[in-house]
Amino acid sequence: MTPRTTTDTTLDPSRLEARSRALADAIELGNGQLDAAAVEDAERIVRKVDERTAIVGSHTVVALAGATGSGKSSLFNAVVGAEVAQPGVRRPTTSTPTAAVWGMEPAGELLTWLGVGKRHMVPQSQDHGERNLDGLVLLDLPDFDSRESRNREEAERVIKLSDVFVWVTDPQKYADARLHDDYVKALRDYGAVMVVVLNQADRLTPEQREQCIADLQRLLEADGVPDARIVATSATTGLGVEELKDRLANAVSGAQAARVRLSTDVATAATRLRTGVADSERSVEDLPRRELVDALARSAGIPTVVDAVARDFRMEAWGHTGWPFTRWVRAFKPQPLKRLRLDRTAEGAPDITDADVRSVLGRSSIPPPTPAARSAVELATRRLGHAAGEGLPQRWADAVGDAAAPPSADVADALDQAVLRTPLRGRKPMWWSVFGALQVLLAVIAVAGFLWLVAVAGAAWLQLPAIPTFDVLGVFATPAIMLVGGLIGGLLLAAIGRWLAASGARRRAKAVDRRLRSAVAGVSDERIVEPVAQVLERHASTRERLDVAAGRG
Repeated sequence: MTPRTTTDTTLDPSRLEARSRALADAIELGNGQLDAAAVEDAERIVRKVDERTAIVGSHTVVALAGATGSGKSSLFNAVVGAEVAQPGVRRPTTSTPTAAVWGMEPAGELLTWLGVGKRHMVPQSQDHGERNLDGLVLLDLPDFDSRESRNREEAERVIKLSDVFVWVTDPQKYADARLHDDYVKALRDYGAVMVVVLNQADRLTPEQREQCIADLQRLLEADGVPDARIVATSATTGLGVEELKDRLANAVSGAQAARVRLSTDVATAATRLRTGVADSERSVEDLPRRELVDALARSAGIPTVVDAVARDFRMEAWGHTGWPFTRWVRAFKPQPLKRLRLDRTAEGAPDITDADVRSVLGRSSIPPPTPAARSAVELATRRLGHAAGEGLPQRWADAVGDAAAPPSADVADALDQAVLRTPLRGRKPMWWSVFGALQVLLAVIAVAGFLWLVAVAGAAWLQLPAIPTFDVLGVFATPAIMLVGGLIGGLLLAAIGRWLAASGARRRAKAVDRRLRSAVAGVSDERIVEPVAQVLERHASTRERLDVAAGRG
């Protein structure tokens, strides 16, 4: 149920301007997600407030509106005290608005804005005494039920611009559905600036008049205007004319009617737009972001990269700590990171990181995502969009869903660049240098032992002077120990190095996985979550501005 608009009868100009600006802000913020017809009407209201408040003067525009034959023009002349309007038998009679202006303050700018050409200045000699009508602009409008569409459209146009409505009816047509459904009920929020006149009351007896007024009051209550002011008048006898003038004088007093009407216009437009905004929205922190990051990580080939990092670490560790006599085999094995174009380094440029170099190389050679990975991303984005749009009106939910589904090519490029910018290598472990030095030492010992053995054997075969071995256990004991010990020590050290390398590769892989997932999360936040958050924030701001415009904020 749409909440009733609260009419502020004590509005100051600055407050009215603030509420109008709030309505304009809400229109801009919610553009595309608010009802187009409601937005168009609200934009008209904002323009009306700007134009009306810019007009110099403190006039109050009162529109006499009524059905054909209600005696509206005759009543207009009775209030003015002169035959200004042209009542007659021919129907329709009034085709263009006629204005009567009280007071010396110029009203030309206002009447031009109203589009009223027929103007009458009421002499100051009229309405002396305590009643003061200075500032009143009384309009006699075309019949709102005229057979001429132009007359009906003109009446409705001026009604939208008027400050006070005076609905003129008669004993025969006071229950007319056109009056109640199209006007009174539609403008029920404007009860503070509405007067209902039962004209031609002289045709009724006092009892009939009371019954007619009571019945009309009942109809007005059904229309949603329980406090409507009813005045029984007769242009022929003058019945109720003075009372009507008093009501008009009250409307003019304080020059508040115009601001009340404009304020109600703004509140009504804001209330209508408010039906297209929810009372709350989901927090970004409550959205299923982990599932999205996991899906994007698989799509970006993070498992492949992490596996390549682990294998690259083991290969590099073997290159530094492996058995020297078999290290050359490493040169024939493919390098994991090189195959993915993730091995570029910035040698000789201490101020440039590996990530900097890779980031300018373009795309990597990471295999494209599989159909399953792409489907997982689409599913995760849909779930996030659905969760973010839960509880929102359909147009806002659609906007959230669109924000959560950016072009896949853009996301894929962003993910690839995120991987390229992420450091994949770290500092070389200290044990690599220690193990490398020990491997060289053991290799030297083994080679030296081998050469020693060869020299000892050669000297013995050639019957040359014996080469000392400095060992009491045998001629070949020391060099043999050196050869075997160097070889076995190197192999054992290589085995230990392989174990340490496997452990280090797992740690390196976990660290890189965290960094890569953090980079993927950054892409997710930038390309998907942030646009969703912007829509949610725009929705919240729209609601806040509409509440201010409606007088509830």
